[in-house]
Amino acid sequence: MGKNKPIIGFFAGIIIAAAIFFANIPGLGREGQMCLAFSLMTVVFWAFGIAQPGYVSGLYLLLLTVFNVAKPALVFSTWTTSMMWLIIGAFLIAGAVRESGLGERIAYNFIIRYVSSFKSIIIAIFVLTFILALLIPHPWPRAFLIMSVMSVVIKSTHIPREDAVKIGFTVFTASIPVSMIFLTGDATINPLAAVSCAPEAVGWMKWLQVMGLPMAVASVITMLMLMVMFKPVREVTVNKEEIFAELGKMGKMSGREKRTAFWITVAIALWMTDTLHGVDIGWVTLFIAMGMAMPLIGGVLTPKSWGGVPVQTLIFLTAAVAIGRVGGATGMNAWIAETVLPGNVPDNMFVLAGFITLVSIIIHMVFGSVIAVMGIVIPAMLAFTSPMKINSIIPVMVAYSAINLHFILPFHNLAILVGVGEENGLYTEKETVKFGVPFTAVLFIIAVAVELPWWKVIGLW
Repeated sequence: MGKNKPIIGFFAGIIIAAAIFFANIPGLGREGQMCLAFSLMTVVFWAFGIAQPGYVSGLYLLLLTVFNVAKPALVFSTWTTSMMWLIIGAFLIAGAVRESGLGERIAYNFIIRYVSSFKSIIIAIFVLTFILALLIPHPWPRAFLIMSVMSVVIKSTHIPREDAVKIGFTVFTASIPVSMIFLTGDATINPLAAVSCAPEAVGWMKWLQVMGLPMAVASVITMLMLMVMFKPVREVTVNKEEIFAELGKMGKMSGREKRTAFWITVAIALWMTDTLHGVDIGWVTLFIAMGMAMPLIGGVLTPKSWGGVPVQTLIFLTAAVAIGRVGGATGMNAWIAETVLPGNVPDNMFVLAGFITLVSIIIHMVFGSVIAVMGIVIPAMLAFTSPMKINSIIPVMVAYSAINLHFILPFHNLAILVGVGEENGLYTEKETVKFGVPFTAVLFIIAVAVELPWWKVIGLW
């Protein structure tokens, strides 16, 4: 398709929407039918990349409102909850940690102490990603920060080009499972999964209890597979003199870094105790970001820092959430569950987990976008499993794990896509496919052999 892909996707989306809009669909009301038409058109637009996702999302929100598919209060309901403000605060905090130099200082000090070989470089990437997941609530800034540090390691150690590519691929691949350990590990999409669990409340500690161990196991499996599949062409000995030099250039810890460290410490403490103080982590995160901008106690964030909050991403998230919420209100989700999914829900929980994982992977293979597929699969699975009266966390987290961990091509996960290329993570589609194909089978193991047994232990079912 090449350069014609956006045009093909544009007309394909319109044709699909028109066909559904004017069709006679038994069992689906008019609002649900319009929601289905506009939602599928939007997902096709996202998958084909007909325009920047923010513009496509804005069009979707506009259509829902103008055609009275749902009230604006429901279409834009994301902005009346803490989730959107958590995301805004998270982007500001991520920028503060990166711009202050605190994250870079931590990374250099860690490498000086613990990295000495190629194997230890791979392990260090995962450990640093884990540590920084508590400091920077978004995977992209973390990955680029770690990659900038690894570039110094690659250059100073004269690592061969083939091995440099493997290191770059590891940096961006590690960001996926590790980001799912903490609710604030990826403040863009983890909260979407947490909100989908309603009426079950999933705060920071609840998320850690439910997803912490399974995603830690997924991270270890990912790391071991990378070590086995991407062995170095020759062993390296890390020369730490240049790393010492880079750390020396930073000088002593600045006041800005100290204030950033203070506010991050406060944030972590408040995130971890959300069930005790009762303040939603969205408001906590926004408070921390605002505190970083105050005189005397802050001075970390500046007016320019707002430039680090991508408006297009916020509009994209609003549309992704609207698919599920408007779909539920108009009957679209229930209709999809009744029409596309089997009539009988598997009684065996392990069979159910495998089935949800399979459906999630198939749909994600076609549409690619994690958030778009979440908007389709999670509401449908909640409707599908409702006769079982099981905890909503189970179908939501099984589906989310499969969708977000899965990738074969770079476009399947933005955390992988942003790292492609010479100026980013050095790797190409070749490395992504080589790892992604066998890793797809691991997703079933994680769901059936890790998540369900662990959730049984903690009493979810």
